Amino acid sequence: MNKICLVVVALLCAANSFGQNSFKAIIKCAHHKENLSGATVTFLDLSKAAIADSNGVVIINNIPSGKHKIKITYIGRPEKGMELIFPLPSADAIEIFLEESEEEEEEVVIQSTRSSRTIQDIPTRVEFIAGEELDEKANMKPGDIRMVLTESTGIQTQQTSATSANSSIRIQGLDGRYTQVLKDGFPLYAGFSSGLGLLQ
Repeated sequence: MNKICLVVVALLCAANSFGQNSFKAIIKCAHHKENLSGATVTFLDLSKAAIADSNGVVIINNIPSGKHKIKITYIGRPEKGMELIFPLPSADAIEIFLEESEEEEEEVVIQSTRSSRTIQDIPTRVEFIAGEELDEKANMKPGDIRMVLTESTGIQTQQTSATSANSSIRIQGLDGRYTQVLKDGFPLYAGFSSGLGLLQ
């Protein structure tokens, strides 16, 4: 009795395995007969899809026997629909031809320019802060120039200490140690300008 049950189970498994089919196709252009890599083949009722490789070949396995609807899409071409009955009469790859789109795509023109100047030769941006603006900020927070610097383009003041109100000046996103504070053209605080409070 056990042997009969095993034979029946084996036959059912074999029938199930033979019921699975494979789909192989080559997607080509109907006009130029060239392979279309990147075309997508979708089995609508099975929710299975595959993308053609560089040779335009699509392979989808484990397809049950019966009639299935297939949709083939490619960018810039109208989609194509088919109905196939599995198992197919031949195991050879099916050639599927996609027509070209009748609508002409707009022409895209890309232009670029190149300058011979190096970054060392490009002039540095200079900002002017008028005396009226300095007086206004001084009335709001006397002795603190952080408000003036923060409102300048490309300059950020980042507080580094909560107790001593030390701040570092970051220009164009660089760390504060790359900023040098000058007075009358001479550097202040040696190399420690990024660690001192602006009030000092």
